[in-house]
Amino acid sequence: MAQQDKPKEPLTWHRSVYIDEVQGHQDAFMKFLNFTYSATKAAGLMLAAAVIALVATNAGAYELVMSLWGTELGFMVGSYEATMTLGEVINDVLMAVFFLLVGLEIKYEMTAGDLVDVRQALLPIIAAVGGVVAPIGIYMAFNGGIPETSHGWGVPTATDIAFALGILSLLGSRVPSGVRVFLSTLAVADDIIAIIVIAVFYGHSPSLMWLGCVAVVLAVLVAMNRRHVYSLAPYLAVGVVLWYCVFMSGVHSTIAGVLLAFTIPAGSRIDLRRFVGWSASAARKVQSQYDPNVHVSAQEGYLKTVSSISHVARQVVPPATRLEHKLYPWVYFGILPLFALANADVYLGGTSVLELMDNPVFFGVFLGLLVGKPLGILLFSFVVVKLKVSSLPENTSWMHLTGAAILGGVGFTMAIFVANLAFPDAAHVVNAKLAILLASATAGVVGFTFLAVKAKSDQRRGVAYLTASVDTEHQHTAAAEAAQHSKELLDAIDSPLVRSELEQAQRMSECGVAEVVVDLGADGRFGHQDDETDQGGASQGKR
Repeated sequence: MAQQDKPKEPLTWHRSVYIDEVQGHQDAFMKFLNFTYSATKAAGLMLAAAVIALVATNAGAYELVMSLWGTELGFMVGSYEATMTLGEVINDVLMAVFFLLVGLEIKYEMTAGDLVDVRQALLPIIAAVGGVVAPIGIYMAFNGGIPETSHGWGVPTATDIAFALGILSLLGSRVPSGVRVFLSTLAVADDIIAIIVIAVFYGHSPSLMWLGCVAVVLAVLVAMNRRHVYSLAPYLAVGVVLWYCVFMSGVHSTIAGVLLAFTIPAGSRIDLRRFVGWSASAARKVQSQYDPNVHVSAQEGYLKTVSSISHVARQVVPPATRLEHKLYPWVYFGILPLFALANADVYLGGTSVLELMDNPVFFGVFLGLLVGKPLGILLFSFVVVKLKVSSLPENTSWMHLTGAAILGGVGFTMAIFVANLAFPDAAHVVNAKLAILLASATAGVVGFTFLAVKAKSDQRRGVAYLTASVDTEHQHTAAAEAAQHSKELLDAIDSPLVRSELEQAQRMSECGVAEVVVDLGADGRFGHQDDETDQGGASQGKR
């Protein structure tokens, strides 16, 4: 996943430019904006949707729920009619938008993020492979000899980046940033593997004619990229055609979102070196044109220059980044909760949970996620580190990595998605969904508890991790929230020493993201000053 996403920390730096009369409105809007970029809130909303689906389905509303998701939607043009059920719209159309966001996050990581430096990314990438291989082995141990269920091996292989990073973000600055980098990069690599698995193993028999159409539409998108088309509208319009061709081809339609993401430009149409000088010149021009004694609507020259700056400045941001920022709140606060609402409907139908659990699909999926994922992640990580192919992230211990590996067993969204594709028998889908829900909940609680115990141990030693970045526009949600937690802690302790250490670490860091491990002192109140001298100490770390 996720979380991948490049949200901002709270936006307050430009507050002073607004007139006094709208300050309250602007503050409320900023609070809402920051709410929609919170991994913790997004995970909480998805969890609430899943609980509502479970309760509604088993509280006498099963028929009503089924009829709701079976509602026909569509349109008619002459004699041509196209219809889909509401459930199919969510799983085939809206989830394609989710996969578009996943593809944009993967593209960012490959062009400017944690997957650029192959050596740095090797540990989580190889760990992700282990986190796929081990669950498959466990699932096949229960289902390998059963033709009706053996095809479900892909269900326990995927990590839900939204839930995993949402849980991790609850710990804030109590865990080092290396844990977030490891888990987010692992989840992105995990998503790549899941996309390949869905495309290759969980589609219908492909239609060569429609696959040819997919190739032609994809060639058009690539040509647009090569011809430096930077407007998003043409890509989205052609993307709709691409979705239809993929849908008709037999390959699952959500793959169209990933294909589209990789054709949208990640560069800027503006020459950034020229922009610096041009914007400075334009700012001086604006200053000279502004007349405080004339109503703003009458200052044509001033408004024309300001409009020009605004138009050019918007285009500095790459199209892929603009689209990712726009999609994030809609996907995580709209599409994924809807998906949870429509797909977490485990109907017991008079049978007990224990009866549903007495099934090879349940055991394969449950143990695959809860045992296989962390076991594979840790085993492959251990081999990589011992062979000195890569090393543990800065300030990160094996206990931290174990907690992150356990969170890798949270497989909600993608696992349920694959379960719907893998099993033609509805009873097996119910068994798989129940296993996914129980395993994900257990992995989330155990992983959080494990990392919280480690954080408590660090706290007793008086250690905290402060993270800061010179570029808060392009961080994962969990990283941005951790930076905000660090800022709040830093404001509370008010230590010039740590501020200096953090700024120095940022300057030394190639990517502008820095972490300082601070000693809070015996009383846990670093920054308490005695005779104008800071108590405690700080050691630099960077990534």
